[in-house]
Amino acid sequence: MIRRPPRSTPKPSSAASDVYKRQGRVRLLQLNRPEAKNAFNEAQYDSLTELLLEAESDSTVAVVVITGQGDSFSSGTDVVELGQRMADPSFTPGKHGFPGLADTLVSFSKPLVCAVNGIGLGIGVTILGLSDLVFMARSARVKCPFTDLALAPEAASSFTFPAIMGRQNATWTLLSSQWLTAEECLSMGLAFKLCSDEELLDVTMEHAQVLAAKPISSLIASKKLIMDPIRERIQAARKDEDSAFAELLGKPAKIEALQAFAEKRDPYFSSLGE
Repeated sequence: MIRRPPRSTPKPSSAASDVYKRQGRVRLLQLNRPEAKNAFNEAQYDSLTELLLEAESDSTVAVVVITGQGDSFSSGTDVVELGQRMADPSFTPGKHGFPGLADTLVSFSKPLVCAVNGIGLGIGVTILGLSDLVFMARSARVKCPFTDLALAPEAASSFTFPAIMGRQNATWTLLSSQWLTAEECLSMGLAFKLCSDEELLDVTMEHAQVLAAKPISSLIASKKLIMDPIRERIQAARKDEDSAFAELLGKPAKIEALQAFAEKRDPYFSSLGE
């Protein structure tokens, strides 16, 4: 029988943008920008990366759970800051940023569990392909908006999503920029279990505690056996996606997508010569 873990009190985070709690050998990381629907700015990319690296090196941590504060899991990259970055040549990126977080997720050796408590966009969805178990609230919805932004997939989702969901489900998810319900994610294999909104974190932590009761060395060795055959493919997908991103960035469609966002309208791609 799965036992419910005792409640814990928050501990200080290593950065202002994320919060962590400790429940036995499970570390719970909570994205903490609810006013921005937990969008990833440079500070949050750095904060989550640092917390994952800390958990990786902590011999008393067996399992890491990631969830969001408030009513969202993550709305993806902070587009306001992204616009500022593109407009300002002097913009100083974070220590890790998106590339550092993605690399850390790919190499993370311990079980990584996501509890999707609300909407997920962009990295708020593609992170699921680099996680080991995904729990979703029944009200959760996710979307990969890359084609709406005239971009291509990220975080190795061009490999992980077909591997997890099958080619046609992954094609629709990555190319359509349409919302997926939690039920659709479960049926496609992107989610492991659905829970009521109220029970999401309790159910996720119960399962995390089951794993955390096992020897950490065994958990790491088992995950390594699962991941090693595909890790090279994941890293190759990351490299190819970065190349596609750089190629698409200056295209007319990308300029139209940014203008449409700034003007709060739908982009119009049909008349562009691409």
